[in-house]
Amino acid sequence: MMKRILLLLGLLVSFSLSGYAQKEVRQLARSGNKLFQKEQYDKAELEYRKALEINPSDKVANFNLANTLVRTERGEEADKIYQEMLKEIKILPKDEAADVAHNAGNLAMAKKDYAKAIEMYKESLRRRPTDEETRYNLALAQKLLEQQQQDNNEENQDNKDNQEQQQQDNQQQQNQQDQQQDQQKDQPNKQQEQPQNAETMSQDNAEKILQAYLQDEKDTQRKVEQMKQQQQRGKKSRPKNW
Repeated sequence: MMKRILLLLGLLVSFSLSGYAQKEVRQLARSGNKLFQKEQYDKAELEYRKALEINPSDKVANFNLANTLVRTERGEEADKIYQEMLKEIKILPKDEAADVAHNAGNLAMAKKDYAKAIEMYKESLRRRPTDEETRYNLALAQKLLEQQQQDNNEENQDNKDNQEQQQQDNQQQQNQQDQQQDQQKDQPNKQQEQPQNAETMSQDNAEKILQAYLQDEKDTQRKVEQMKQQQQRGKKSRPKNW
């Protein structure tokens, strides 16, 4: 009997503490919401984090903390919270699920991840089909994705054209280098031919000069021989003296 009484008292205390803790979480969340409305985001963040220290799985505190992180330009941290909440989207109330998916879509838009944004907006509209803001954002994301894909295709084509032009320029430059090398190879051969021609011309001239010299030598010897013969004949029939 005593054991049953102690067990009952333990359960009552547990429920009492749990109820008190949840009440404190709600108070902290409301305090954070007031600070958020006043754009005091740093103070609001502290209130939400205090609430999560008591109950880390509290959906309201998590969602509002993520929104505060977005306002303080910490989208990556906020997106992690949204994505964790989206894992339980099937058990979330429809409006809460729609809000989480909508905000996740906005973060994707900011990062120009339009495909993911479209996915998130569609998920939001499944939970709340009449949300005109989400519907507008979806149409905008679809248009931006189409434009992004078109720009990427044009950029890829430009890169391809530039690459082909570069290859043509490189080939033309290579052809010019090959032509210059061929000309440099031919130039020494021509230079070598010129001395040979000059040498041939010099040999021809030398031969002509030698032949002329020999001919003159022969003529000289012949004249000398003729003079000797005349002298000999003079000795034999010399005229008288006066």
